[in-house]
Amino acid sequence: MTLLVPAVAGAMIVAGLLGVVWGLWLSPVATGRPRRGRTLRRWSRRARLAVGVGLVAGVVVAIVSGWLIAVVVVPLAVAGLPALVSAPPAAARIERLEAMEEWTRSLSGILTVGAGLEQALIATLRSAPEPIRPEVSRLVARLRARWSTAEALRLFADELDDPTGDLVAGNLLLAARRRGPGVAAVLESLAESVAADVRARRQVEADRAKPRATARWVTVITVCALTVLAMSGSYVAPYKTPIGQVVLAVLLGVYVAVLVWMRRMAAGDAIPRFLGASVAKEQVR
Repeated sequence: MTLLVPAVAGAMIVAGLLGVVWGLWLSPVATGRPRRGRTLRRWSRRARLAVGVGLVAGVVVAIVSGWLIAVVVVPLAVAGLPALVSAPPAAARIERLEAMEEWTRSLSGILTVGAGLEQALIATLRSAPEPIRPEVSRLVARLRARWSTAEALRLFADELDDPTGDLVAGNLLLAARRRGPGVAAVLESLAESVAADVRARRQVEADRAKPRATARWVTVITVCALTVLAMSGSYVAPYKTPIGQVVLAVLLGVYVAVLVWMRRMAAGDAIPRFLGASVAKEQVR
Protein backbone atom coordinates (compact mmCIF):
# COMPACT_ATOMS: atom_id res chain seq x y z
CA MET A 1 0.00 0.00 0.00
CA THR A 2 2.90 2.33 0.77
CA LEU A 3 4.25 1.96 -2.79
CA LEU A 4 0.83 2.33 -4.41
CA VAL A 5 0.40 6.05 -3.72
CA PRO A 6 3.79 7.14 -5.15
CA ALA A 7 3.26 4.87 -8.17
CA VAL A 8 -0.17 6.35 -8.89
CA ALA A 9 1.13 9.88 -8.37
CA GLY A 10 4.04 9.27 -10.74
CA ALA A 11 1.71 7.77 -13.33
CA MET A 12 -0.60 10.79 -13.12
CA ILE A 13 2.34 13.20 -13.51
CA VAL A 14 3.60 11.32 -16.56
CA ALA A 15 0.09 11.20 -18.04
CA GLY A 16 -0.29 14.96 -17.53
CA LEU A 17 3.05 15.66 -19.18
CA LEU A 18 2.12 13.40 -22.09
CA GLY A 19 -1.04 15.48 -22.47
CA VAL A 20 1.08 18.63 -22.61
CA VAL A 21 3.29 17.07 -25.29
CA TRP A 22 0.23 16.04 -27.29
CA GLY A 23 -1.15 19.56 -27.08
CA LEU A 24 2.14 21.03 -28.26
CA TRP A 25 2.25 18.60 -31.18
CA LEU A 26 -1.29 19.47 -32.26
CA SER A 27 -0.83 23.23 -31.94
CA PRO A 28 -2.23 25.00 -35.04
CA VAL A 29 0.18 26.34 -37.63
CA ALA A 30 -0.74 29.40 -39.66
CA THR A 31 -0.55 29.21 -43.42
CA GLY A 32 0.17 31.67 -46.17
CA ARG A 33 3.64 32.71 -45.01
CA PRO A 34 6.85 32.49 -47.06
CA ARG A 35 8.76 29.24 -47.25
CA ARG A 36 11.35 30.44 -44.74
CA GLY A 37 8.58 31.18 -42.22
CA ARG A 38 7.12 27.72 -42.68
CA THR A 39 10.56 26.19 -42.09
CA LEU A 40 11.02 28.20 -38.90
CA ARG A 41 7.59 27.16 -37.62
CA ARG A 42 8.34 23.52 -38.43
CA TRP A 43 11.58 23.69 -36.45
CA SER A 44 9.77 25.50 -33.64
CA ARG A 45 7.19 22.73 -33.44
CA ARG A 46 9.92 20.10 -33.39
CA ALA A 47 11.73 21.97 -30.63
CA ARG A 48 8.58 22.19 -28.53
CA LEU A 49 7.93 18.51 -29.04
CA ALA A 50 11.52 17.67 -28.06
CA VAL A 51 11.23 19.80 -24.92
CA GLY A 52 7.95 18.10 -24.01
CA VAL A 53 9.36 14.60 -24.47
CA GLY A 54 12.49 15.61 -22.57
CA LEU A 55 10.35 16.97 -19.73
CA VAL A 56 8.57 13.63 -19.39
CA ALA A 57 11.89 11.79 -19.46
CA GLY A 58 13.40 14.24 -16.96
CA VAL A 59 10.58 13.71 -14.48
CA VAL A 60 10.95 9.95 -14.78
CA VAL A 61 14.74 10.18 -14.28
CA ALA A 62 14.27 12.50 -11.29
CA ILE A 63 11.79 10.12 -9.65
CA VAL A 64 13.95 7.06 -10.22
CA SER A 65 17.40 8.51 -9.50
CA GLY A 66 16.66 11.36 -7.12
CA TRP A 67 18.47 13.87 -9.34
CA LEU A 68 16.05 16.79 -9.33
CA ILE A 69 18.23 18.63 -11.80
CA ALA A 70 17.17 16.08 -14.42
CA VAL A 71 13.83 17.91 -14.76
CA VAL A 72 15.76 20.82 -16.32
CA VAL A 73 18.79 19.09 -17.83
CA VAL A 74 17.05 16.30 -19.74
CA PRO A 75 14.65 18.55 -21.74
CA LEU A 76 17.54 20.86 -22.64
CA ALA A 77 19.68 17.88 -23.66
CA VAL A 78 16.93 16.34 -25.80
CA ALA A 79 16.32 19.65 -27.57
CA GLY A 80 19.89 20.93 -27.82
CA LEU A 81 22.33 18.02 -28.09
CA PRO A 82 21.19 16.88 -31.56
CA ALA A 83 21.85 20.39 -32.88
CA LEU A 84 25.26 20.59 -31.21
CA VAL A 85 26.62 17.22 -32.36
CA SER A 86 24.99 17.09 -35.79
CA ALA A 87 26.69 18.28 -38.93
CA PRO A 88 25.89 21.82 -40.12
CA PRO A 89 23.90 22.14 -43.35
CA ALA A 90 27.05 22.21 -45.50
CA ALA A 91 25.83 19.48 -47.85
CA ALA A 92 22.94 21.67 -49.02
CA ARG A 93 25.31 24.57 -49.71
CA ILE A 94 27.62 22.30 -51.71
CA GLU A 95 24.65 21.01 -53.73
CA ARG A 96 23.69 24.58 -54.54
CA LEU A 97 27.27 25.29 -55.65
CA GLU A 98 27.18 22.25 -57.94
CA ALA A 99 23.85 23.46 -59.29
CA MET A 100 25.35 26.90 -60.01
CA GLU A 101 28.25 25.22 -61.84
CA GLU A 102 25.88 23.10 -63.94
CA TRP A 103 23.63 26.07 -64.72
CA THR A 104 26.61 28.25 -65.69
CA ARG A 105 27.91 25.57 -68.07
CA SER A 106 24.45 25.24 -69.61
CA LEU A 107 24.23 29.01 -70.10
CA SER A 108 27.71 29.06 -71.65
CA GLY A 109 26.71 26.34 -74.11
CA ILE A 110 23.59 28.21 -75.17
CA LEU A 111 25.52 31.44 -75.65
CA THR A 112 28.06 29.59 -77.80
CA VAL A 113 25.46 28.92 -80.50
CA GLY A 114 24.81 32.65 -80.89
CA ALA A 115 21.78 33.30 -78.67
CA GLY A 116 21.39 36.63 -76.91
CA LEU A 117 21.92 36.89 -73.16
CA GLU A 118 18.24 37.28 -72.23
CA GLN A 119 17.16 34.49 -74.59
CA ALA A 120 19.89 32.23 -73.20
CA LEU A 121 18.83 32.92 -69.61
CA ILE A 122 15.21 32.08 -70.44
CA ALA A 123 16.28 28.90 -72.26
CA THR A 124 18.16 27.60 -69.20
CA LEU A 125 14.90 27.25 -67.26
CA ARG A 126 14.17 23.90 -68.92
CA SER A 127 17.35 22.29 -67.61
CA ALA A 128 17.83 24.31 -64.43
CA PRO A 129 19.10 22.11 -61.56
CA GLU A 130 16.59 21.51 -58.79
CA PRO A 131 18.53 23.27 -55.95
CA ILE A 132 18.38 26.63 -57.76
CA ARG A 133 15.31 26.09 -59.96
CA PRO A 134 13.09 28.49 -57.92
CA GLU A 135 15.64 31.28 -58.25
CA VAL A 136 16.09 30.67 -61.98
CA SER A 137 12.31 30.55 -62.43
CA ARG A 138 11.89 33.97 -60.81
CA LEU A 139 14.75 35.38 -62.90
CA VAL A 140 13.11 34.15 -66.08
CA ALA A 141 9.72 35.48 -64.96
CA ARG A 142 11.19 38.95 -64.44
CA LEU A 143 12.90 38.90 -67.83
CA ARG A 144 9.64 37.85 -69.51
CA ALA A 145 7.87 40.68 -67.66
CA ARG A 146 10.26 43.16 -69.35
CA TRP A 147 12.32 43.95 -66.27
CA SER A 148 15.73 45.42 -66.94
CA THR A 149 18.35 42.68 -67.16
CA ALA A 150 20.59 44.35 -64.58
CA GLU A 151 17.83 44.65 -61.97
CA ALA A 152 16.68 41.07 -62.56
CA LEU A 153 20.25 39.77 -62.16
CA ARG A 154 20.78 41.74 -58.94
CA LEU A 155 17.63 40.24 -57.44
CA PHE A 156 18.79 36.83 -58.68
CA ALA A 157 22.03 37.29 -56.73
CA ASP A 158 20.09 38.30 -53.61
CA GLU A 159 17.95 35.18 -53.84
CA LEU A 160 20.96 32.90 -54.31
CA ASP A 161 22.54 34.61 -51.25
CA ASP A 162 25.98 33.14 -51.88
CA PRO A 163 29.35 34.69 -52.81
CA THR A 164 29.64 32.31 -55.77
CA GLY A 165 26.19 33.40 -56.90
CA ASP A 166 27.40 37.00 -56.71
CA LEU A 167 30.34 36.05 -58.92
CA VAL A 168 28.05 34.46 -61.52
CA ALA A 169 25.58 37.36 -61.44
CA GLY A 170 28.42 39.90 -61.58
CA ASN A 171 29.83 38.37 -64.76
CA LEU A 172 26.35 38.32 -66.28
CA LEU A 173 25.90 41.99 -65.35
CA LEU A 174 29.11 42.85 -67.18
CA ALA A 175 27.94 40.82 -70.16
CA ALA A 176 24.60 42.65 -70.15
CA ARG A 177 26.37 46.03 -70.22
CA ARG A 178 29.08 45.36 -72.81
CA ARG A 179 27.24 42.90 -75.10
CA GLY A 180 30.53 41.81 -76.62
CA PRO A 181 31.91 38.45 -77.69
CA GLY A 182 33.66 36.09 -75.32
CA VAL A 183 30.89 35.84 -72.72
CA ALA A 184 30.58 32.10 -73.25
CA ALA A 185 34.31 31.58 -72.67
CA VAL A 186 34.19 33.67 -69.50
CA LEU A 187 31.26 31.65 -68.16
CA GLU A 188 33.01 28.38 -69.01
CA SER A 189 36.07 29.52 -67.04
CA LEU A 190 33.77 30.60 -64.22
CA ALA A 191 32.18 27.14 -64.17
CA GLU A 192 35.64 25.59 -63.84
CA SER A 193 36.36 27.92 -60.92
CA VAL A 194 33.10 26.94 -59.22
CA ALA A 195 33.92 23.26 -59.73
CA ALA A 196 37.28 23.78 -58.01
CA ASP A 197 35.48 25.57 -55.18
CA VAL A 198 33.10 22.62 -54.80
CA ARG A 199 36.00 20.16 -54.55
CA ALA A 200 37.76 22.32 -51.97
CA ARG A 201 34.62 22.66 -49.85
CA ARG A 202 33.99 18.92 -49.95
CA GLN A 203 37.53 18.30 -48.70
CA VAL A 204 37.12 20.86 -45.94
CA GLU A 205 33.81 19.36 -44.82
CA ALA A 206 35.36 15.87 -44.81
CA ASP A 207 38.12 17.13 -42.49
CA ARG A 208 35.60 18.89 -40.25
CA ALA A 209 33.44 15.77 -39.98
CA LYS A 210 36.14 13.87 -38.06
CA PRO A 211 36.12 15.98 -34.84
CA ARG A 212 32.31 16.18 -35.02
CA ALA A 213 32.09 12.38 -35.12
CA THR A 214 34.48 12.15 -32.15
CA ALA A 215 32.41 14.65 -30.14
CA ARG A 216 29.23 12.76 -31.06
CA TRP A 217 30.55 9.42 -29.79
CA VAL A 218 32.00 10.97 -26.63
CA THR A 219 28.63 12.57 -25.92
CA VAL A 220 26.74 9.32 -26.44
CA ILE A 221 29.14 7.43 -24.16
CA THR A 222 28.92 10.16 -21.51
CA VAL A 223 25.13 10.19 -21.53
CA CYS A 224 24.95 6.39 -21.29
CA ALA A 225 27.48 6.36 -18.43
CA LEU A 226 25.59 9.05 -16.51
CA THR A 227 22.33 7.20 -17.01
CA VAL A 228 23.73 3.92 -15.70
CA LEU A 229 25.46 5.58 -12.75
CA ALA A 230 22.34 7.54 -11.84
CA MET A 231 20.21 4.41 -11.76
CA SER A 232 22.53 2.22 -9.69
CA GLY A 233 25.40 2.27 -7.24
CA SER A 234 26.61 4.68 -4.59
CA TYR A 235 29.42 6.15 -6.70
CA VAL A 236 27.31 9.18 -7.65
CA ALA A 237 25.41 9.42 -4.38
CA PRO A 238 27.06 12.78 -3.47
CA TYR A 239 25.46 14.34 -6.55
CA LYS A 240 22.01 13.82 -5.02
CA THR A 241 22.73 16.45 -2.38
CA PRO A 242 21.95 20.13 -3.11
CA ILE A 243 25.65 21.02 -3.40
CA GLY A 244 26.23 17.97 -5.59
CA GLN A 245 23.40 19.04 -7.89
CA VAL A 246 25.01 22.47 -8.28
CA VAL A 247 28.39 20.91 -9.03
CA LEU A 248 26.79 18.57 -11.56
CA ALA A 249 25.04 21.51 -13.26
CA VAL A 250 28.36 23.38 -13.52
CA LEU A 251 30.14 20.34 -15.00
CA LEU A 252 27.39 19.77 -17.53
CA GLY A 253 27.39 23.47 -18.43
CA VAL A 254 31.15 23.37 -19.06
CA TYR A 255 30.71 20.30 -21.27
CA VAL A 256 28.01 22.03 -23.31
CA ALA A 257 30.21 25.12 -23.62
CA VAL A 258 33.00 22.94 -25.03
CA LEU A 259 30.57 21.44 -27.57
CA VAL A 260 29.43 24.92 -28.63
CA TRP A 261 33.07 26.03 -28.94
CA MET A 262 33.94 23.01 -31.10
CA ARG A 263 30.93 23.59 -33.34
CA ARG A 264 31.86 27.23 -33.87
CA MET A 265 35.43 26.27 -34.69
CA ALA A 266 34.23 23.69 -37.22
CA ALA A 267 31.71 26.05 -38.81
CA GLY A 268 34.28 28.61 -39.95
CA ASP A 269 33.62 32.17 -41.07
CA ALA A 270 31.21 32.89 -43.88
CA ILE A 271 32.66 34.40 -47.05
CA PRO A 272 31.35 37.98 -47.43
CA ARG A 273 29.16 38.84 -50.39
CA PHE A 274 29.92 41.75 -52.72
CA LEU A 275 26.67 42.15 -54.68
CA GLY A 276 23.03 42.74 -53.84
CA ALA A 277 20.76 44.88 -51.72
CA SER A 278 22.17 43.68 -48.38
CA VAL A 279 25.69 44.73 -49.42
CA ALA A 280 24.38 48.13 -50.52
CA LYS A 281 22.76 48.67 -47.10
CA GLU A 282 26.02 47.83 -45.35
CA GLN A 283 27.89 50.30 -47.53
CA VAL A 284 25.37 53.04 -46.71
CA ARG A 285 25.92 52.42 -42.99
